[in-house]
Amino acid sequence: MTGSSRMYRDLAIYYDRIYSDRDYRGETARIVALARRFGRSSGGRWLDVACGTGRHLEYLRARYEVTGVDRSRPMLREARKRLPGVRLRSADMRTLDLGERFDVVSCLFSAIGYLRTESDLRRAFRAFARHLVPGGVVLIAPWIGPAKFRPGFVSLDRYEDETTKIARGGFSERRGAISRITFDYLIGEVGRGFRHIREVEELRLTPPLRLRRLLADAGLITTWLPPGSRTRESRGWLVGVASEGR
Repeated sequence: MTGSSRMYRDLAIYYDRIYSDRDYRGETARIVALARRFGRSSGGRWLDVACGTGRHLEYLRARYEVTGVDRSRPMLREARKRLPGVRLRSADMRTLDLGERFDVVSCLFSAIGYLRTESDLRRAFRAFARHLVPGGVVLIAPWIGPAKFRPGFVSLDRYEDETTKIARGGFSERRGAISRITFDYLIGEVGRGFRHIREVEELRLTPPLRLRRLLADAGLITTWLPPGSRTRESRGWLVGVASEGR
């Protein structure tokens, strides 16, 4: 899916610069370790849901036959520049139906938080399960749980190179089960000057154990790995394995 905010439309060309300090290589190594730890299938096919600009796929393709799907066509355009020859499809995670199965299905970087209702979560989890071979594994990096979310928090990120300067300030609010983060971007480019863009990200705050219950309802054997549990993922990991006898 990735979300429908301006980040994934108008700002897609800046996405990798905004997150240029993120350790995708290290993250991918940890994700692979999780897949090997929990997966029970012997194949090497990996589906990354909400793949964005393909930064994880960039490293995964060295070990796996990879496919990426995302709802945002602008993000997929950026991914195709990075990953010529890799199969990339436009699809919504709630209605995903590729007609094939994989050894690993991943949904990373809190993308699952963009599903705003439990009905949407159930639909996505069932779609993930349908795309697994027996013994295959789903790996989900969730959004922040309601107990950890900090309303009123402010953030500031900066990026610059010879032609582009970006400053992004964020302010968080909570409206019931929805977190709302308002981002203000100041983007300066040589020859164009500065411009201001505001965008709002809204993600559902679902307790981790509720996510686990919903994933189990999709027919998977589930595990919740809390933050810091050998994975270095600050928001924990939700894991689901398809029965080998199905």
